[in-house]
Amino acid sequence: MKLKLLGAALLASGLLISTQAHAHAAGASAPRAAAPATAPAATPAARTITEAQVLAAQQAWGRALVQISSDFASGGLARATATASAVLDAAYGYQMGPVLFKPTLTTAPHTFRTTREGALAYFVGNNPAFPNDRGFALKGWTHVEVRNAAVLIHGDVAKTMGNVTLTNRDGSRTTVDKTWGYRLDPQGNLRIVLHHSSLPFTGS
Repeated sequence: MKLKLLGAALLASGLLISTQAHAHAAGASAPRAAAPATAPAATPAARTITEAQVLAAQQAWGRALVQISSDFASGGLARATATASAVLDAAYGYQMGPVLFKPTLTTAPHTFRTTREGALAYFVGNNPAFPNDRGFALKGWTHVEVRNAAVLIHGDVAKTMGNVTLTNRDGSRTTVDKTWGYRLDPQGNLRIVLHHSSLPFTGS
């Protein structure tokens, strides 16, 4: 029950961005109460991601990272893991196939995380299959700022590239280079299908 409520809260905060919800917020008429058993195919307009949806998803990702850190501080690993698990289910597209996830701090043979298990291990650690993971989301993050260099949208697929700056509880800031790829799932929800992060090259 708690996870269901958490999933609802994530949906409300914008982690799950649907084209239908976006259209309704923009003033479109509400959908009919009863839908046919076999819904007609989505129109091209309904399957087109908007830049506003992408920006909302990025902000929601940042809030989710801060929430995982906060839950770890207040409720320990179990609460942080439950939150991280709900975030992965709400924001990422593992149910659609492999997600191209290359986290910032990973090394071979676990550099790339194409499974949900690997992503959860990166965020909260404590998985013997990924012994080098210490829990990136448990580092006391308090603020996340996203600065896009560009946003590229092609129908139901969108990509972004830019910087993300993370601030922890002692005020230290870490900036990473980040590329996200998004795709609409069959229900019209915007999901992360590509997530590449690396530390900026310093030239030394």
